[in-house]
Amino acid sequence: MKIKLIVVGKLKEKYLKIGIEEYVKRLGRFTKFELIELVDEKTPNNASQAENQQILEKEANRIMAKIADRDFVIALAIEGQEWSSEEFSKKIEETILRGFSDITFIIGGSLGLAPQVKQRAHFLMSFGKLTLPHQLMRLVLVEQVYRAFMIQEGSPYHK
Repeated sequence: MKIKLIVVGKLKEKYLKIGIEEYVKRLGRFTKFELIELVDEKTPNNASQAENQQILEKEANRIMAKIADRDFVIALAIEGQEWSSEEFSKKIEETILRGFSDITFIIGGSLGLAPQVKQRAHFLMSFGKLTLPHQLMRLVLVEQVYRAFMIQEGSPYHK
């Protein structure tokens, strides 16, 4: 099995990189992990709606090129479903039992995700109504994926 994380933009903050690396290392006993960072489009100040749509379209094309036909896709979006850690763990477990060997998570850029990316997803997932930096969201997501596997194992990690 493999977990793939497709993100728009590069991670610059060293402390976030260190945190993500730690959880990726821990995940190694459960799954392979691949992080794909895509170039983000520069959004001009006071961009028009048409300009924003063009940016979303360009980012969507890059994202869609990295999704395999057999990938089970979960896209992070503010309007997505909110799950507890236990529910999230169950979703991953059910996905594996349904025969999917690759689970792909997508985190968009500052404008979010284009409709075609959301439509490709099997689920839209939200971590709540708070706005978090996309870079921080990577760390939170990777930790929750690790937690999901620990829950499945019955580990005391999740208290």
